Amino acid sequence: MAKVSLQGVSKFYGKVQAVKKIDLEIIDKEFLVLVGPSGCGKSSSLRMIAGLEEIDEGIIKIGDKEMNNLEPRERNVSMVFQNYALYPHMTVEENLGFSLKIAGLAKKEIEQRVNEAAGILDITEFLQRKPSQLSGGQRQRVAMGRAIVRRPDVFLFDEPLSNLDAKLRNQMRTEIKRLHQKVSTTIVYVTHDQVEAMTLADRIVIMKDGIIEQIGTPLDLFERPATKFVATFIGSPSMNMIKASIVKQNNELSMKTNDGVIVPVPKDKQKSVIEGQNISFGFRAEDIVPLKFGQKPSSAWEMQSSVNLAEPLGTETLIFTNFGEIEIVSRMFTPEQVKSNDNLNFALNLDRTYLFDENSGLAI
Repeated sequence: MAKVSLQGVSKFYGKVQAVKKIDLEIIDKEFLVLVGPSGCGKSSSLRMIAGLEEIDEGIIKIGDKEMNNLEPRERNVSMVFQNYALYPHMTVEENLGFSLKIAGLAKKEIEQRVNEAAGILDITEFLQRKPSQLSGGQRQRVAMGRAIVRRPDVFLFDEPLSNLDAKLRNQMRTEIKRLHQKVSTTIVYVTHDQVEAMTLADRIVIMKDGIIEQIGTPLDLFERPATKFVATFIGSPSMNMIKASIVKQNNELSMKTNDGVIVPVPKDKQKSVIEGQNISFGFRAEDIVPLKFGQKPSSAWEMQSSVNLAEPLGTETLIFTNFGEIEIVSRMFTPEQVKSNDNLNFALNLDRTYLFDENSGLAI
């Protein structure tokens, strides 16, 4: 049983509270990702689970056992760091088996576990090499192998892919996902990269300023963001977000932007807002369609704008244009060429437009 429980956990660095009374239940064998901008408290939370940082308030449990006063070696967790932390003078085999040797395991048991981990990660052919003879991706596999041989209750990953180039990051994401399927152990993974979070996680915890903004599956967070911050953080490119106030026209409520553009309030939100309310409304790049290259949504608001910039990406093209005075991005999935200064008609899908209260930041 390797569920992890954080109950009212806080961390202070001097007078600065990095983690603020967070409550979190991590399910046995779950792949949970902590994600957020730098300084949000995600790494501090992970290090408190590992025992590398003291807990200033609250309780951390692994299984049914309280961890607060236990040393890291007593917690049966394994941590993988972004800088690999391999011993340069040892071979891969020696690196993998070092913690087991220190723990006093028999040579035959160590050999068996090392070979098992090497097989899982496909690094058997590198066992007699030194870390300096390996690529970045191979070193990271060795670091993961060193965690596997300990057969921990919980794997902890602290931004393990941040030192790799884009191609290697994509490969290693796949390797880590496969690793979870093979070893079927609880994984807590920290990253600032929302693409990593979306592709790896069973559930994602989004943190900001030491608190948890929202917890959910990748699809939950993408489709039903609870706050303006979550809406703009999850998804690539980031959700377009425009400030407005609620006005009444012809007995219907509309959204008037700061530069005077008026857009109808989506039908399902008409009773959720009031005249004079300050809001932000957001929509994803694929939900403002260039009509020349896409199909008009059933519930649409139309505008005309010129193209500031087009970024062809092969299977899609990103079009940067203006919504009033605010630059937004539209995504199209056809191979037609678009050039700067082209005038296009766009249709905003009102059924896919999100509203947020400007004062609280909460979804409406």
